[in-house]
Amino acid sequence: MVIVGGGTAALTLALEIRGQRPQTRILLIDPASRPVPEITHTVGESTVEVSAHYLRERIGLADHLTTSHIRKMGLRMFFSHKGNSDIAERMELGSSSFVPQVTYQIDRGRLENELYQRCVAAGVVIARGRVRSVELGPDSDTVAYQTDADVQETTARWVVDASGRNRVLPRQLDLKRPNEHHCNAVWLRVKTEIDVGGWTDDPTWQQRLVEGDRALSTNHLMGEGYWVWLIRLASGATSVGIVADPAFHAFEEFNTLDKAKSWLRQHEPQCAAVLAEHDHQIRDFRVMKRYSHGATKVFDGQQRWCLTGDAGVFLDPLYSSGLDLVAIGNGLITDMITRELDGEDVVARSAISDSLYRSLTDMWLAVYQGQYSLMGTPAVMSAKIIWDVAFYWGFIGLLYVNGRFVRVADDPEFVPHLEGLIALSNRLQRFFREWAAVADPAVTVPFVDLYRPLNFMVTLHTAMMGPSPNFTEQFEANARLLRQLAGQLIETVLMDASVRFDDDAVVRQVQAWQRDPLLRELRAIHRDEHPTNPLSSDWIITPSTVLAAT
Repeated sequence: MVIVGGGTAALTLALEIRGQRPQTRILLIDPASRPVPEITHTVGESTVEVSAHYLRERIGLADHLTTSHIRKMGLRMFFSHKGNSDIAERMELGSSSFVPQVTYQIDRGRLENELYQRCVAAGVVIARGRVRSVELGPDSDTVAYQTDADVQETTARWVVDASGRNRVLPRQLDLKRPNEHHCNAVWLRVKTEIDVGGWTDDPTWQQRLVEGDRALSTNHLMGEGYWVWLIRLASGATSVGIVADPAFHAFEEFNTLDKAKSWLRQHEPQCAAVLAEHDHQIRDFRVMKRYSHGATKVFDGQQRWCLTGDAGVFLDPLYSSGLDLVAIGNGLITDMITRELDGEDVVARSAISDSLYRSLTDMWLAVYQGQYSLMGTPAVMSAKIIWDVAFYWGFIGLLYVNGRFVRVADDPEFVPHLEGLIALSNRLQRFFREWAAVADPAVTVPFVDLYRPLNFMVTLHTAMMGPSPNFTEQFEANARLLRQLAGQLIETVLMDASVRFDDDAVVRQVQAWQRDPLLRELRAIHRDEHPTNPLSSDWIITPSTVLAAT
């Protein structure tokens, strides 16, 4: 088989297939010279639970991740407040301690160099070059690629496109699928460690954490229509990025290094001041306009090709979903290719896997599309973040660590259960937009701890730390808990909004929520479960809960 590309998606796939079927001959066509610089242009330094599990357990990188990268302390958000000149005055969302399952901040250059060496050691043949064409045939495919010297051709039973945003097969086969998520991003690396924990001496702020260090988190500076990331790396550098919705911040306002610095001075002056101190240590700058995209198809068992990584689908850098999609997609590809090479007909299986993957990514896209406006409403956005993480742990994480994505094709009766939770996620994303439209953006609290005080977060996180003894029982328990959690949110927000009789827009929204049959069902589940299984409520911020706390 041939893998087009040499990034993380390509290298991990090669190792995964060789690990599962050692006799498979793999040619990886890599356009990059090796080794790559540790401070590299590649975006995606933050792993979350699925991608961390994939790299550590499936690819076998536990020692490398522990010794060569940084243990991550979750995500952390600071919401805008009065010009953002004092981080201690900004509402903070994040964990006061490490969660049990380890995740990492990774230097992509360092990681790719390690993966490259392991591929060579595993017998993967790597050619330096750029693919010029792929001819799909009934029994084998022909791949032509340009080397430094000439054009080479090779044949293969399978071709996997891991070419990143070059998207070799989507261009050739007209598979590109645009979406309506039009956000833009720029980022840079600065050769120093930026520590948000040093931006204030406020003792109350400093004492919120019971362990760890804010600099170990993926830090987000949030404002209406944008967020800025700060990620410390083991190489001693810090990654800094701006991500913004053009409905609020035109790309032309920050699409060069000088413009980005100016934009930060206006919107994130504390961050801008730190960068100015280390201006001579800025190593690179990259832009990505309208980064989000999909594909009309990602797996084809009939013609024997697949897409993985950015060559197929890229959604959004928020929540670091890119490597998660690599983990899930590579697992499906490995399952499909190894079965076919062993003589199994995988045409039907590939169609099921393709439908599953695209349904999953469509659901994931709804988490981002139209949601950047919420970033200027801390009460709504903080609840959304906790819901999104809870849903990720309770649904995607649970399925992944139990190997259930690759088993969907063998268990069609499970599909309606997946569809039910996808529908739940999609409705909650719409609910957040509806709530934000009538919420007061000035309603905040100083700090929301997203793990230790929230019993449902501990339950969902613990359940996905390893394979479940009884997966069906655990999945049903998680599904019930997620529905109860959604009902708690809806009931709390609805009851608080119901007293605002003087605002016609609020009254209309309350009436619409009350008529919605799914929301009524979720509220009923919450009321039924609450007496015997009460959920922590501090994650939902409304004017009433803020008043009660004071």
